[in-house]
Amino acid sequence: MKKCIVNGKIILHDEIVEKNLFIEDDKITEISDRQPTDEDVIDAKGQYVAPGFIDVHTHGRGGSDTMYPTFEDLNTISKAALKTGVTTLLPTTMTMPVNDIAKAVENIAVYKDKVEGAQVLGTHLEGPFFNKKYKGAQPEECMILPTVENYLSFVKDHQDIIRKISIAPELEHSIELIEYLNDKNTVVSLGHTNATYEEAQKAIDAGATSGTHTFNAMTPLTHRAPGVVGAVMINDSVYAELILDGIHVNFAAAQALLRTKGKDKLILITDSIEAAGLPDGTYKLGNQPVYVKNGEARLANGALAGSIANMNDCVRNAYRHLGLTLNEAVNLASYNPAQSLHEDLLGEIKVGNYADIIFFDEDIRIQQTMIKGQMK
Repeated sequence: MKKCIVNGKIILHDEIVEKNLFIEDDKITEISDRQPTDEDVIDAKGQYVAPGFIDVHTHGRGGSDTMYPTFEDLNTISKAALKTGVTTLLPTTMTMPVNDIAKAVENIAVYKDKVEGAQVLGTHLEGPFFNKKYKGAQPEECMILPTVENYLSFVKDHQDIIRKISIAPELEHSIELIEYLNDKNTVVSLGHTNATYEEAQKAIDAGATSGTHTFNAMTPLTHRAPGVVGAVMINDSVYAELILDGIHVNFAAAQALLRTKGKDKLILITDSIEAAGLPDGTYKLGNQPVYVKNGEARLANGALAGSIANMNDCVRNAYRHLGLTLNEAVNLASYNPAQSLHEDLLGEIKVGNYADIIFFDEDIRIQQTMIKGQMK
C-alpha cells in the first residue's frame, strides 16, 4: 500500500521541511517535492509531521499499570500512550514480590504484539535491585540483591523482551549482573542508588549506559562528591533519562543536564503511573495509595510517586524551557531513546525507517497518529 503525506511541516533530525512524505507498506520511501501519482493522499493540513515518540520508562496510564498482568491493562496503557504521541513504549515494572514481577513479564511476553495502540517493544524492569536509602516510591521490603540467579527468577525464559533494567550499582553482585546483561541486548540504567561517583563509574565501565530519571533517587552532584549525577553527566557513553514535567526537576537543572550531556544523550521519559490521563484523586502504585493533586502524584509520606505527565507535554516543556529548536526537542523523545535501545529504524523520519508518525499542531497537541504506515 502506497501513501503520501502532503501539506505538512516534516520534522527531520536536523531541520523542518515542507515536502511530501512517501510511504510504502510500513516504511518511508521518499521525502521530496514530487507530487503523488498512484499513492493514497493524506492531507496534513499544515500540521507538523514528526517521528512518533518513544517512552522507555512508563508504568501505566488510563487506570492501568504494567504490574496488572492482563491483556486489557497492557492494551489500555498502549492505547492511552498513543493519544500523547507515543508510538513505541517499554511498559515498566516496579519493585514488587518476585512472583508479581514474573507475572508482569510473562504478560508482556504473551501480549506485546497484540496491543491496539502504541507498539510494545519489550519491558523496562525498574527494580527490585535498589538501595533502600533512595527507595522513592519503591517498597523497600521487596528489594533484593542483583544476582544473576535473582534476575532469572522472574525473567525466566523471557530475556528477549527485557530491553532495559534499572539497578543500584553499589549493591553486592551488581557488576557481575551488568556484565551478564551487557551481552543480552539489555540496557543497564543506574537508579534508586546511593552509589558514590567511583561506584557509578565502575558500573559504567562494566557496561551501564543510562541514568534512571536523572537527579531523582540518586546521589547528587556536589563539588567534593560528584555522585551518580556527576557520573551520568560526564560520561559520553551514558544517556540521561529526564522527567520534564516541571515538578521532578527544575528547568534550570534540566538545562544544566542538557549542556553537559548534549542534545543527543538526553531522553525524555514520563515515568507515568495509572493516574496519568485521569482526574485528581486516589490511585495506586504497586500496593501503595497515591494521591494526585494539581499535577503531582505523591505517597502519603509526601514522596513523589512517578508522574502523570504526557510525553507531548514534556516535549513542549523542552521546546519552551530548554532553549531548543522544535526538531531538537522532538529528538529528545524520539531519536535519542531509539538510539539508546539500538533501534536504528525507529525514532526518525528518514528513508528506510518505519513509518511511525504523529501529526501535531503549534502547541504540540496530538491530532493523528500512524504506526508502520497505518493510521491509528
